Amino acid sequence: MKILVAEDDQDTGEYIRKGLVGEGHAVDHLTDGRAALAQAMSGGYELFILDRMMPGLDGLSLVKSLRSAQIEAPVIMLTALGSVNDKVDGLGAGADDYIVKPFAMAELTARISAIARRPKLQSEVTELEVGPLHLDLITRTATREGQRIELQPREFLMLRYFMERPGRVQTRTMLLDAVWGIHFDPKTSVVETHISRLRTKIDKPFDQPMLRTLHGVGYVLQA
Repeated sequence: MKILVAEDDQDTGEYIRKGLVGEGHAVDHLTDGRAALAQAMSGGYELFILDRMMPGLDGLSLVKSLRSAQIEAPVIMLTALGSVNDKVDGLGAGADDYIVKPFAMAELTARISAIARRPKLQSEVTELEVGPLHLDLITRTATREGQRIELQPREFLMLRYFMERPGRVQTRTMLLDAVWGIHFDPKTSVVETHISRLRTKIDKPFDQPMLRTLHGVGYVLQA
């Protein structure tokens, strides 16, 4: 799941980001409400986790702006304001859930799982297939020709990204942005390393390669 976290406390935001990335999600973290709204408008986010009190634009105003823009992705409010009236205000503004600080990461991930099980989201794509390659987005399992493939969280995100775009070339920059949330070139071989690991798992045990490298251009997944 692609998640945008808007939390002005850097330590709390990074705690959330790292915890959710460890669960296999793609997470962007911003500390300013207006910047978060601009990022949200770019589209593609499946969930928003918003602090109530932020510089630039507070959480309630941010939720209202998202709903006014017809962005219907679920919103979890995360705040130290825990009175009944505060919760009513948050839910009334358009939030789907409300968690009071301090909180446990286990609670946050459980709330996310509960939201994902709601009927509204069950109509979304839950399985991907490209030729003999199958990916179950609910159980987070991959198989090729019926043989199970064990994937690490980043490998899962990368394979999902490719399988949602079969036959389309993906550049290094695209992969850094989609899988790691990095919007600049860190001058590391992280993409190449993960491509190599993924290819070893989905191609090496089988006769026909599916993940191809177009030198100087990028990578493409083909049946």
